[in-house]
Amino acid sequence: MSEALLASFREAYRNLELLPLLAGTALDRFWVDYGAEAIEELEQLIEDSPAGDSKIIFTGHRGCGKSTLLAQLSRQLADRYFVVFFSIADAIEMSDVNHINILFAIAVRLMAEAEQRQIEIQPSVKQALHRWFASHTRTETEVVGADASVGFNLFQLIAGKLKADATIRNEIKQEFLRKVSDLIARINEIAAVVEAATQQEVLVIIDDLDKLDLQVVREIYQDHIKALFQPNFRLVLTIPISALRQVSLAATIDTETNNQIVQMPVAKLFHKDELRQPDAVPIADTMMRLQAVLKKRLQPELIEPEALQALILQSGGVLRELIRIANECCRLCLRQIRRQSDRTDIVIDKVVLIEAVNKLRLDFDTRLGKADYGILTTTYRELKPDDPKEQRFLDLLHGLYVLEYRNHQLWYDVHPIVVELLRDREQASDG
Repeated sequence: MSEALLASFREAYRNLELLPLLAGTALDRFWVDYGAEAIEELEQLIEDSPAGDSKIIFTGHRGCGKSTLLAQLSRQLADRYFVVFFSIADAIEMSDVNHINILFAIAVRLMAEAEQRQIEIQPSVKQALHRWFASHTRTETEVVGADASVGFNLFQLIAGKLKADATIRNEIKQEFLRKVSDLIARINEIAAVVEAATQQEVLVIIDDLDKLDLQVVREIYQDHIKALFQPNFRLVLTIPISALRQVSLAATIDTETNNQIVQMPVAKLFHKDELRQPDAVPIADTMMRLQAVLKKRLQPELIEPEALQALILQSGGVLRELIRIANECCRLCLRQIRRQSDRTDIVIDKVVLIEAVNKLRLDFDTRLGKADYGILTTTYRELKPDDPKEQRFLDLLHGLYVLEYRNHQLWYDVHPIVVELLRDREQASDG
């Protein structure tokens, strides 16, 4: 077996994990200038907020690179703001997210960040805040008193309780449901203490709210948006792209944010008017950028040029899909290296790519019903559905079966891997 080839593909496979680039080391290794316009727009809204407490909504398809972009934005603004950036999935069980525990998580993360940076807070104020948190998370009094001991992190303990203990989350919800103003007052007190100590304004960025079920999104952003937006500091929140296709919800968000909504678009691989032409040429800038993403993670000699171009086209311009397809190709090659140990010429070629795409196509197919195929067929032919507000269409948009593109107008296309399912179905019906 070629140990060198095995090691190269193993490294690529690990580099192609389906995880956002959050840590500084990962950003340094893999960051590619991507989504620059979205970063500029977010930064402008943050910087130019007249009252210093703007609420900004950030949206885009799942997997388009929002989390990585927000991590990069957090780094860029760290010298100007007291930035608290966290994933709601790391703070609360996703099936139990509501506006109350989002607010409580903000309070916990603000204090945790202050502790981590060793922000000088007046001892009496610090102790009062510690005891308030302890009383709401069943943290023993003697444990709270130990917060000065070496290596002890009270808020790691409290964050762990908030994440793992459904009973505590429910008690927090029940207590503050009718007096959310008390919770918000405490959050604002913490922010004021931090700002006074650091001479930096607070900026909180919460990721992964766009991964919530649409029903939960409606409850948070429509029924309780006023409470969620009451903290007196800048707040950036994510939301599913499909949620903004619901008229009443979109109107509420537009009003409450003063139209401060930033959308990260999917990278267009073809111009709309050339899309269905047999000789259509991919947009060079998009291809180069996505090639750069793969080059950072996958040595060029491990993939044939034709396979590289075909892989990018199969992604539909979605970063997550690009990484997912390449990851699957590496898995296949690693198995092939072990199976054919005498070969040293194994690379990702068109044969490997076809097998990887077939596997992912089956994953898409298992979740589709007859009505879904009807919507997908119409969307493919017309570049839009009959009814873009229909729940089935919104679910397909949420699940990346349909991709949304923008230029001077809004248009849609079917994920390239799903297009093959439509062709298979059409051929079967003709037969």
